[in-house]
Amino acid sequence: MHSRFDPTVISATESDLISLPDPSLSIDSAEQLDIALSEPTPELVAMMRRVEGPIIVLGVGGKMGPTLARMIRRADEQAGVKRRVIGVSRFSEGSLATQLNEWGVETIAVDLLDSRQLETLPDVPNVIYMAGLKFGSAGNEARTWAMNAVLPAMVCRKYASSRIVAFSTGNLYPPRSISAGGSTEVDPVGPVGEYAMSCLGRERVFEYFSRTAGTPVSLIRLSYACELRYGVLVDIARSVWERRPVNISNACFTVIWQGDANVMSLRALEHASSPPFVLNVAGPEVMSVRRVASEFGVLMGREVSFVGDESEVVRINNGQLGHRLFGYPSVGVQQMIQRIAGWVTRGGSDLGKPTHFEVRDGRY
Repeated sequence: MHSRFDPTVISATESDLISLPDPSLSIDSAEQLDIALSEPTPELVAMMRRVEGPIIVLGVGGKMGPTLARMIRRADEQAGVKRRVIGVSRFSEGSLATQLNEWGVETIAVDLLDSRQLETLPDVPNVIYMAGLKFGSAGNEARTWAMNAVLPAMVCRKYASSRIVAFSTGNLYPPRSISAGGSTEVDPVGPVGEYAMSCLGRERVFEYFSRTAGTPVSLIRLSYACELRYGVLVDIARSVWERRPVNISNACFTVIWQGDANVMSLRALEHASSPPFVLNVAGPEVMSVRRVASEFGVLMGREVSFVGDESEVVRINNGQLGHRLFGYPSVGVQQMIQRIAGWVTRGGSDLGKPTHFEVRDGRY
């Protein structure tokens, strides 16, 4: 019998793993995708009836921010609640602000690292903190530390009386043997590389202000959110489709549909506490890079090649606490693989932000 952490196992049994495309799982447009990623659950709608006051999303311009902000607006509409939902970013891409406005999200263009601009933001009781730097952090270490460790202190001073959900990363945990199981929220951290260390700095800053000022905080250790335009599964699928070798140096990973990650992260608002509440947001299955790539090869009609040596020492996070509190993810691994295979082969758009899941030295 296979161990739950055997690198040849994913969510389905091996006999069921290689499957034919299912047209019913197809998502055919960016608008259809954004609707799917921002669909609130009944439990989230009920929570929004209990949450009082405006909600501000700092760093709304990232990968998850737009659909998370739209989910808040849609949950409010279903709950019959009228509130300000505010998205803050530099908005270097003007079309995003327009899109958010069309969805009913108020936008404010601000450079958050500029303290004078930060102080102009409205005081609100609920803060979703999504600002940070990962991609391009190698070679840009000073800005990485400023964004990931200095900015949190500025925000904590500004919003000392608010509830804060702050996004962090599962990269804080050290790699360990697959047979040891995934890291839980109570396991010791051990960041590898400056990016992960700066993220630990972010958490420590939020913890400091939470303990000293009494600010209720939830820390979201995310690994890895995925939709059709980015994520580990997309990186693997595009390598297969473009006939590039798939890197198997990190043999296994966890993944969660971005819509489910949005729901869990927003529901953590009610769990914000002093000292901070810590939550791994991760999928329930341990995925094998080799097996997933092989399935994409079958679905896409491509030969699959590999590069790198599989290591049994990897970073795997255990998301069971979130599943117990907020329910099992609604979209499973097979659905994601089917949807991504169809999206990629039809020429669907890509955010151009690879996860670098194969990186082992922490340099992103």
